[in-house]
Parts: sequence; C-alpha cells; structure tokens
Amino acid sequence: MSAETASAAPVRSRRRSALGWVALAGGLLLAALVGGTLVYGGYTQRAILDPESAGSDGTRAVVRVLEQHGVSVTIARDRAAAERALAGGKTTLVLRDAPMLSDDALRDLTGRARHVVLVEPRSRALDVLLDGSSLGGFSPDLSASPECGVPAAANAGAAHVGELLRPADGVEGCYPVDGEFGLLQSEGVDGRTVTALDGLSVLTNSSLPVDGNAALALGVLGQTDTLVWYVPSLSDADQGTAAPTLGDLTPAWVTPAMLLLLTAALAAAIWRGRRFGPLVAERLPVTVRAAETTEGRARLYASSKDAAHALDELRRAARSRVGRLLGLTARTSPHDIADAVAQRLDADRARVRGILVDDIPRTDRELVAAADRLRDLEESVRAAVRTEGTTR
Repeated sequence: MSAETASAAPVRSRRRSALGWVALAGGLLLAALVGGTLVYGGYTQRAILDPESAGSDGTRAVVRVLEQHGVSVTIARDRAAAERALAGGKTTLVLRDAPMLSDDALRDLTGRARHVVLVEPRSRALDVLLDGSSLGGFSPDLSASPECGVPAAANAGAAHVGELLRPADGVEGCYPVDGEFGLLQSEGVDGRTVTALDGLSVLTNSSLPVDGNAALALGVLGQTDTLVWYVPSLSDADQGTAAPTLGDLTPAWVTPAMLLLLTAALAAAIWRGRRFGPLVAERLPVTVRAAETTEGRARLYASSKDAAHALDELRRAARSRVGRLLGLTARTSPHDIADAVAQRLDADRARVRGILVDDIPRTDRELVAAADRLRDLEESVRAAVRTEGTTR
C-alpha cells in the first residue's frame, strides 16, 4: 500500500462519519418539522370543544358554518384577547368552563357581550349567570323535541340532548327530559341573553350533522354578526384566586420532618460507610510468588473438574522454567522446548512432547499422573543441567 493510499483512507473514513452525522441531523430536523406542522397546522385534535380542532370532539365545523353565513368568528385564547374582541358590545360570547376566573371576573367578562352561550356549563357558572340554575342528570334518549318558546330551539326542531340542566325561577328550559332540560336561556330586560347547552351533544364535529343540531347551533351562536369564542387559559386567573400550590397545601410540620429524615439518612450513611482501620494488615503491594498463582489457578481448574485446563496451566509454568534452564528464549514454541528437552535427556521425542504438550487428561487420576510425569521430567532436566555444569 502506497503512502498516498494510506493517508487517504483515514480521510475517507472521517468523511463517511461526518456524512452519517449530517444525515442523522437532517432526519431529526425533518421529523421535527413534520411534527410541528401536524401539531400547529390544525391537523390534530387540540382539545375538546376547541374551535380550531378537526377531531371528532372539536368544533371547527360549526365555526366554518357560521363564517359561511356571514358571522365573523374571533378565537380568543386568553382573557385579555377576549376583552379586546368584546369591546364593541354587540357580540356573542361563547364560553367554556373557566374555573380560574372568580365570580366577579366571570360577570365582568360576560357583561361585555350581547349574548352569552355556555357550551360546557358547570354548577358555578349556572349559579352565577343563570340565577341559581344547576346541573341535572344525563338523557338516556339522545333526541328530544324543544317544547319551548326560544326561537333558536323552536326553529331547529328535534336535537340531540346529553347533559341535562335544572332551571331556576325566570329561566326558560327547552328539550325537556323527565323534568330536566337540555337547553336553558335567561333573557334580561335589555334583550341580553344567557344560553346554556351541552356542546358535546350539539356542537362537535361528529354531532353537528345529526337531527337539528346544525340549525340549533346557528340559531344560538349566530344571533349577532360577530362571535368571540373564548378558550380560557390558566394565566387568566385573578390575583389571589389562583389555584393553591403544593407548598400552600402542605402542612407546616412536613418540611421540618423531611429535613430531619434527610439528616438521619445522611448520618446513617456516614456511620455505615466508616472504615475501622485498613482492609489489609500488611502493606501493599504484596509480592506473590509465581508458583503460588500457578498452583492457585490449577486448583481452580481442578475444582471445576476441567483437568485439561489445569494441566495446561502446570505445563505453561513448567515449560517456562525448563526453557530458562536450557537457555531458550521466551518466544520459543512449546514443541521446540519439548524437542530441546528430548535432545538434552536423550529421550523419546514423542513421549516428551506428550508430557509437555500433547497428552490430554480426562479424569482427576489422569491429571495427577500427568502432573507427576511433568514434575519428574523437570527434575530430570535440572539434574542433567547440574551434572553438565559440574563436569565442565
């Protein structure tokens, strides 16, 4: 391989790695763009009764129908925007349940509109805006006749009824079911009206085409040329009326108790984690003879009934010692060591190779016999080397 080829290989590798990271970043960016388009483009359901939601429980269809009939619809997603849109006064206000608003704030906001429609009536809003009316049960029969003098209901005819309401004195009820009503309306001396109905049964995208729901929706919501659809936000809460925080709801004794428990846990951790003196009595590092480690590994192999590995460990150590006795290097192969031993002892080469390399014991008895032969062979080499040195 040339120098240019060797230097170009790492460059290509880095280039491929960089391209991989670029492709990954591009894929993540594309997924984020698609997700943002789906979420913020109106293709997913935002919330129940949301005027921009195309889901089955959304109300975008009724907004489109109102706009086709000449009604200008403004969607206000906070209280300030709703108040600005209601500045003209001759406006219809569609109001969902707004538990974050105080009673005074609720009266002030609805007082700015000519007509108010409660599409998610709750007990407090009914009590404040409909002179003490309240929630009732639920209609077992989804369709009911108006049987009242409210023009929007009378012109629409039969419509779906879900949640039922109980009217207070002076409040007219429509769509009666067992003494309760599917729609309530109160009209003031100045012509202002407050209407309450179950929007989930009448106004949603899935329920609008059923019976006279569309006509009822147009009659109730299309009373003026402009309509403000207020979607309450948690930030609309009056000062002093916001929902209590976890700290406000927690008793005073909880914080000191938690601090005491944390202190006790820390003290227990320190107590249990203390070391009473050194773990090892002798100073480290400790010198361990190679023979001890070899024998220890051999015992482990023997206890696991792996005779072959135990003998291999003994052979490795024996070959190393014999090689040093014969002046061989550490890189000399096991077979060459066996041949050198056979030559020095003038012994059968195959037998020496069997002792130092080839023999495979299958039982503990064969392992002991092989270890004895290995020891005897090593002693014979030592004796031969000693004798040769003495003769010289």
